[in-house]
Amino acid sequence: MDATDRQILAELQRDGRISNVELAERVNLSPSPCLRRLKRLEGAGLIEGYSALLDRRKVGLGLTVFVQLKVEGHSTKTATRLRKVVAEMEEVVACHIVSGPADFMLEVVVEDLEAYEHFLLDKLLEVPGVSDVRSDFVISTIKSNGGLPLRRSAEAKGARSPRTPR
Repeated sequence: MDATDRQILAELQRDGRISNVELAERVNLSPSPCLRRLKRLEGAGLIEGYSALLDRRKVGLGLTVFVQLKVEGHSTKTATRLRKVVAEMEEVVACHIVSGPADFMLEVVVEDLEAYEHFLLDKLLEVPGVSDVRSDFVISTIKSNGGLPLRRSAEAKGARSPRTPR
């Protein structure tokens, strides 16, 4: 992946609906080579897909909750089962295995507190192996769905930071 590929990816993060002609213009390529690069990036799996970013509140999902899950017994079987169950829960928009006091961190989006109570009691606490649940409610969101810092990732792989001692 070179600088032009990173430019293409950065532009697509800003606007996934950009036309190939406009994309090519922004990255200083002609449309055909730009499209070839784009197809190569897609084929290599760097681009996982395209989607629309929705305003959670405007579609009726006014409550975001970060949920820390602790599981009984750390086994592959328990983790695999939890992964499968959580992946099927439409309220869970992100799930991470984490270090620290919790084992999993979920980002849950629901209509309101009543909907979260239903999700918690009827779904999450019914999952076998869940031993503890901690919920942090989002008061307001400063930044969400930010693009990946492509320039920094490229620098980390090859070039040294000016602050790095030699």
